[in-house]
Amino acid sequence: MLTDSERFAFSAWRIHAFGSTGNAYDAVQIDESIAAGDTLLVPDEKVVGVAMTWPFAVTRESGKLHKLSQPRAGESSAEVDRALGVPAGSVAQACRLARLLGFALDDGLSCTLPDAGG
Repeated sequence: MLTDSERFAFSAWRIHAFGSTGNAYDAVQIDESIAAGDTLLVPDEKVVGVAMTWPFAVTRESGKLHKLSQPRAGESSAEVDRALGVPAGSVAQACRLARLLGFALDDGLSCTLPDAGG
């Protein structure tokens, strides 16, 4: 059994799976259970993204999700999070899932992650 302090010693990583990027985009706009920074997964299109007002893909394939502009030289994923106003770690978590699934990362984002091999 977990103690009170152990129960809150973690953070949840919310991943929402969809049949298409169009469905993912629409759901982000209307489903209040999808929070900014949550990971979006669309396996059929090989897309992983991050939820926000304008949901964006971290993968090379983006479908109906937005593409990010090229990060500045040396910009980290944490700086990308801050610039977009998503919770810390959102971009890195989405990139981690994309790599685990073998999806190619967006060329601009792969340079922001030290262990990215996308």
